[in-house]
Amino acid sequence: MSDNRNTILAVILSGLVLIAWQYFYNVPQMEKQREAQRQSELQKPTAQATPGQTSATPATPSPSASPTPGAAQPSTSTSTSTSTSAPVISREAALAAGPRVKIDTPRVTGSISLKGARIDDIALVQFRETVDPNSPPIVLFSPSQTAAPYYAEFGWVPASGSKTRIPDQNTEWQQEGSGSLTPTTPVTLKYDNGEGLTFRRTISIDERYLFTIKDEVSNLSTSPVTLYPYALISRHGTPQVSGYYILHEGLIGYLGEQGLQEYAYKKIDEAKDKTFDVTDGWMGMTDKYWASALLPDTTAKLHVRYSSSAEGSSHNYQTDYLEEPKTLPIGGTISANARLFAGAKEASVVGINFPLVGFGGYTKQLGLNHFDLLIDWGWFYFITKPMFLALDWFYRLFGNFGVSILLVTVIVKLLFFPLANKSYASMAKMKSVQPQLQALKERYPDDRVKQQQEMMEIYKKEKINPIAGCLPVALQIPVFFSLYKVLFVTIEMRHAPFFGWIKDLSAPDPTNLFTLFGLLHYDPTQLPVFGHYLALGIWPIIMGITMWFQMKLNPTPPDPTQQIIFTWMPLIFTFMLAGFPAGLVIYWAWNNTLSVLQQSFIMRRNGVKVELFDNIKATFARKAT
Repeated sequence: MSDNRNTILAVILSGLVLIAWQYFYNVPQMEKQREAQRQSELQKPTAQATPGQTSATPATPSPSASPTPGAAQPSTSTSTSTSTSAPVISREAALAAGPRVKIDTPRVTGSISLKGARIDDIALVQFRETVDPNSPPIVLFSPSQTAAPYYAEFGWVPASGSKTRIPDQNTEWQQEGSGSLTPTTPVTLKYDNGEGLTFRRTISIDERYLFTIKDEVSNLSTSPVTLYPYALISRHGTPQVSGYYILHEGLIGYLGEQGLQEYAYKKIDEAKDKTFDVTDGWMGMTDKYWASALLPDTTAKLHVRYSSSAEGSSHNYQTDYLEEPKTLPIGGTISANARLFAGAKEASVVGINFPLVGFGGYTKQLGLNHFDLLIDWGWFYFITKPMFLALDWFYRLFGNFGVSILLVTVIVKLLFFPLANKSYASMAKMKSVQPQLQALKERYPDDRVKQQQEMMEIYKKEKINPIAGCLPVALQIPVFFSLYKVLFVTIEMRHAPFFGWIKDLSAPDPTNLFTLFGLLHYDPTQLPVFGHYLALGIWPIIMGITMWFQMKLNPTPPDPTQQIIFTWMPLIFTFMLAGFPAGLVIYWAWNNTLSVLQQSFIMRRNGVKVELFDNIKATFARKAT
């Protein structure tokens, strides 16, 4: 029975993929989440890091020994006033340690430190740590000496050998005027070096996540000065990452003709330092849902660096750029422009570059070079992007991503209907010729070659494709993984509810059969070896039932091994998909249901009896006997 063999082969291959996915990705992810939760609970009472942890060392750019255009670069140096053994303090204490300028926008709150003029305090108020709207907002940037310093810094580097006093991370800036940084009120900071140079920095912010920084220097001294504009993003300590191969987390940038350059934290630890000379580039650091990026002028010639430096048992990470030198004449003024993205990786904000359709966002607004790749669409972006666009369009129409998944599944079914129709029609014909195939086995019981020859003649005469049984299952695989990618990487799916108990489509079904759906108060997933498989929610069970119905739509194969595979495969898939995002399981269950309806319709249309209920009755009848 070639159709059964092909179907079994496709199902087994799919099962192996899912088992490997579960073992190599979902299991490590669950372990990391548990460890992160445990560490978070340990730190909550004091809001401080573990005693003995070293503090972050601020990064101060300095030029190379011979600063020729495009050759100079910032380098990390230790601040003379900050000891590496300084105690780690709470975020609240660090924010209260010095004067600050408040940031107040609908999406971003925080502050700018007047010491060093760093942007080192950013919270994303529209996003919360959990589905509870009263849970704390997501904190992106934090000051030095906290448990996880993360900040952006801008400024100037003097020419090699110059004695000119330049503001650094310890410089106390003065705010001109008063008030907070809002989308309608920029702030201006000033520093006079006492030697004739006056530095002014004007910082503005839009209603989303874009900071614009304009640095100006005026020269009232007795000699010209050469300065290099720079910008950097620094992050201290290796961040907690999701650990999935399909998702990049770490240093990222699209560096002109050198294209997309991604370095995971472990990879840059090994490389220590990577430099690039580029034009029309951007660079930064990305998490699963959040990112920070430097967006220099698209025409600026840059010397870009990714770096990792060890500090005790931890590492500090930095991405920075240095522009070509600017000569400041006596009585003259020079300026440099920089931009900083610091926020959530929303597709409508970042932008989607896709033919005919998509969001413009900052990619189009600022004319940036492939800034949409800040979102990890993956190698199959040509499937992932339109999948997201369709889901998002239906979400905007109906206000529920779960409903959107159901509707997109229907559309995918309709798009593949011609292929599926041919496949199911061929499978129906295969069932109609089973008596002839059985007769061949009886006629040539010991001649397999003759059996195959006669079988192929029957297939040719009836216009049957013997591998058609693989197609319906094979078609689901790229759609399955593209939807998985969308659910996993796009922030729009984060904490997106469905109906009932599903409050987050990007997380597994929270119910569990092994706790009698909440009646028993224990966590079976903590059990060793098999614990991660004991998280079986209602939707995975529904998915398994629909898959079982789909299997029962076909006649029971005569071979005992095939019978076992068909019997146990739905149960195996049920456990395999239990840890997947609920949105993906809902898709699979709905897709199975549509497949049963579609195949039943095509079988009737081709004059083949639908044996679904007969096969179900036979299953239970055998058990009763």
